[in-house]
Amino acid sequence: MADQTDLSNLPARANALEAPAAARPGNLAAIIGRIEEVVDEETAGIRSGTAYDLKSSNARKSRYLYELNRALKGANEIEFLEQHREGLLRLRQKLAKNEAAILAHLNAVNEVATLLRNAIQRADADGTYSAGEFGMARA
Repeated sequence: MADQTDLSNLPARANALEAPAAARPGNLAAIIGRIEEVVDEETAGIRSGTAYDLKSSNARKSRYLYELNRALKGANEIEFLEQHREGLLRLRQKLAKNEAAILAHLNAVNEVATLLRNAIQRADADGTYSAGEFGMARA
C-alpha cells in the first residue's frame, strides 16, 4: 500500500547549495533585521519597567537565531561577514545595550531581594521569638 502522508503543509527543504546566491543575502539581511527588532523591543521593555514578557522575547530570539543558523549552513563565512558587516555591527551594538539593560535589571532585583532578606532577618532577630521570652534560657 502506498504512503498517503500529506506533506504539503511542511516547509520546503532547501539545501544550501540549491538556494540561489541572490536570494541568500536578502534572506540573511531580513533575519538579522528581525533579530535586531526583537532585541530593541526587549531592551525597551526592560527599561520601561513594565511587566515585559521575557519568556516570549526569548522564544522569538531563539527562533530567529535558529533561522540564522539554518540560513548559514553551507554558506561561505567570509562572504557572509563581508556582505553583512554593517548589519552585524549594528546588531552587536544593540546586543551590548540589551546586555546592559538586563544587567541593570538583575542588579535592581538583587538589591530588592537583599533589602527583603535583611528586613526578614531583622524581624526574626527582634527578640519576639527568642528562647528567653519563653523561659527556656538559663544563664
